Amino acid sequence: MKIAILGTGNLGLSIAKGLIFSNAHTSLFLTKRKTEAIREYEEYSKVTVTSNNLEAVRNSDILIFAVQPTQLEKILEEIKEELTEKHVLISTVTGFKIPRIEKIVGEEHFIIRSMPNTAIAVGKSMTCLCSNEKGQKRIAIAEAIFNRLGTSIIIPENKMQAATVICASGVAFWMRLIRATSQGAVQLGFDAKDAQELSMQTCLGAASLLIESGRHPEQEIDKVTTPRGCTIEGLNEMEHNGLSSSLIKGIQASFKKINNISEQ
Repeated sequence: MKIAILGTGNLGLSIAKGLIFSNAHTSLFLTKRKTEAIREYEEYSKVTVTSNNLEAVRNSDILIFAVQPTQLEKILEEIKEELTEKHVLISTVTGFKIPRIEKIVGEEHFIIRSMPNTAIAVGKSMTCLCSNEKGQKRIAIAEAIFNRLGTSIIIPENKMQAATVICASGVAFWMRLIRATSQGAVQLGFDAKDAQELSMQTCLGAASLLIESGRHPEQEIDKVTTPRGCTIEGLNEMEHNGLSSSLIKGIQASFKKINNISEQ
């Protein structure tokens, strides 16, 4: 695959690393206004670093946009005359909807939106994908790219904002739960380092159990809750204090906020 990443900041660089280390490209162009920060990546085979977006577009078939929302429109205007029928456009830009992209470059192009999360840096992103009608013919390409960087799922565009809350904001929600569990462990006598290790690995194990087994969380909960036992005692205390309710309310609050932002 001949790929260009336009805007090689934190997210763009994470994608680039995944592509390089999985050898998923025949050529890879990385663009950035100030290239000094990423110049070292030219040491890798078939990687070109440039500040010239037009050069990257002319030499690539797949264009991944990893810039700020305020920058995307300007870049699309800059490159639109260089786009051909072969180009696949993949935007990682939050809140920049497909019709808005089509308005700039035209409906005749393969246009895909992706919503990865920060776990992409360690190859564990949950990435949501959607496309315009024509882009459906190329969305498998985006799946192949992001499956090298975690897991991907195709959803309708009208669910992308909800997916942002669950998957992108969700990383922060899970981090807070891990922190709280760590604090509890410290109170029970563990030092901070061991407490965090216990919390992180237990969280990883719980998620892995569900992924590998395909079972519902309550089925796994039933395995560790014995009659009059300590686990059900703790779970019930958490629920009495609103654990599930607070999480759901937090998700709803984030969703309301992202909708308000998109309307501005």
